[in-house]
Amino acid sequence: MRLKALSVHLLTASGAVLSMLAMLAAVKEEWSLMFLWLVVALIVDGIDGPLARRYDVTANWPTYDGVLMDLIVDYLTYVFIPAYALFKSGLLPEWAAWLCIVAIVYGSVVYFADTRMKTKDKSFAGFPACWNMVVLVLFALQPPTWITLVFVILLTVAMFTNLKFVHPTRTKRWREITLPMSLGWVFFAGWAAWVDFNPQSWAHWGLVITSLYLTFAGIAHQIIPERAVKRVE
Repeated sequence: MRLKALSVHLLTASGAVLSMLAMLAAVKEEWSLMFLWLVVALIVDGIDGPLARRYDVTANWPTYDGVLMDLIVDYLTYVFIPAYALFKSGLLPEWAAWLCIVAIVYGSVVYFADTRMKTKDKSFAGFPACWNMVVLVLFALQPPTWITLVFVILLTVAMFTNLKFVHPTRTKRWREITLPMSLGWVFFAGWAAWVDFNPQSWAHWGLVITSLYLTFAGIAHQIIPERAVKRVE
């Protein structure tokens, strides 16, 4: 069990290598390759959490702080590299690009340090700074500047609200929908990046549908009361 716990820590740490590969691609403005590496990093991030709980890494290999390691990698792959890509992509005029990059990196580092970021039902309190997902969709759809600005500002503000956002694997309510939607998003994201964000690709429709669900499912939880389950004696 100790070796299995250690292997989970090492799997989490591999995200740093993936982030470097993504950054090297970003510097060369090879955006499709960059997003493919970020999708791989997202898959690793989705796997290591359940494994960490299964092998109880806190008890079986307490030398390393898996939560801290995960946050370091997440800031690179979820925030820093996507923000750089948005800034250098040419999707925005320079003034708007500066506004977005400052809002994203500054707001996200404050959010990551917030001890209240998780709710009792394992959802996120506020937008969970998943800028890798947001920026990938922006690359795919390439909306007008004002729409991009509005989305970035609204999501930045949403990080510091009580709006709920579902966790892809840990939020139990509607998990039978959330998990397939999350897997679908990863599939469509990889597909869109693989075809170099070809606007004719059906992957874009899949990204829109799955992104809308993942954005608003948690808020719907807050609006729609959960029905109590009656026990049958």
